[in-house]
Amino acid sequence: MLTFYHSPNSRSTSVKQLILELGIADQIRTVEVTIPRQDGSGARDPANPHPEGKVPYLTDGEDWIRERAAIILYLTDRFPQAGLGRAVGHPERGRYLSWLTWYQGVFEPVAILGWAKVSHPAVEASLRDYDTALARLEEVLITQPYLLGQEYSAADLLCAAPFAWFGDALPATPAVQAWVARCMDRPAARETGER
Repeated sequence: MLTFYHSPNSRSTSVKQLILELGIADQIRTVEVTIPRQDGSGARDPANPHPEGKVPYLTDGEDWIRERAAIILYLTDRFPQAGLGRAVGHPERGRYLSWLTWYQGVFEPVAILGWAKVSHPAVEASLRDYDTALARLEEVLITQPYLLGQEYSAADLLCAAPFAWFGDALPATPAVQAWVARCMDRPAARETGER
């Protein structure tokens, strides 16, 4: 059985939401663990097998998956019936993979660095700056409701998560704000009830 290691109000919340979106909560064992928090609360949980004590973490028998984009890809490939991923051969597969890895490799780092008020020319040269990353979302979302077109996908779930988490502390354009509102106005987002 798949086992999902989760800590409320953390990066693993988006995976919890995905599990609800996929309708597979009965097929995954969820283990709630503690993690060290930025405010000094929490602690590494010995029940969490993640090598750094972080979440999300997913095990499948002897195999393991860490990092949100990888877990999202793994679950949407394994449970394609919900239509939240794009299977190999689908005409939107490349865009789907690109948004997942863009989030993990570009957007999350520049959003965190921007929030922490850290800037350096080397970071901006390789990752871009927050405004440039925001422009990538804007240019897509001014022409269509979701990142892949007319239908919500797990790429939307992942990429909208920091806007929901940080709220007004993370600048957004009207098109991006409307997209985040659409993404958060879903039964699974409401049921998750976590930031």
